[in-house]
Amino acid sequence: MVRLLISFAISLVSAALGLLIAAWILEDFHVEPGGFIVAVLVFAIAQAILSPFIFNVARQYASALLGGIGLVSTFVALLIASLFPGGIRVDGVVTWVLATLIIWIVTALGIWLLGLWWLKGRRAERKGA
Repeated sequence: MVRLLISFAISLVSAALGLLIAAWILEDFHVEPGGFIVAVLVFAIAQAILSPFIFNVARQYASALLGGIGLVSTFVALLIASLFPGGIRVDGVVTWVLATLIIWIVTALGIWLLGLWWLKGRRAERKGA
């Protein structure tokens, strides 16, 4: 249970970073301060639920798409998060594509690096105990 909570916290942090970096880089990607927390929560939950679902559908019906599952789930989670008013707003097709790529890269690296950092800390605890 603790591992699941830590994994979700890492996902939340990386989602927040991804959304902020996309807003910083892309002129037509807007993050509203009042709805930022809701947008991060919706994005992280949607991605956590959608990733396995999209993977299973793609594996069953379109195995050639398996490599792009992360991008597809990021796009769909971003789309769902943008439906909540006052959180994020994306203007233009190019911005949707670039935001999906940026957020996918940041969340993937964030989850990987924060996960390694957390495991390293746990390993140090075990050695010290």
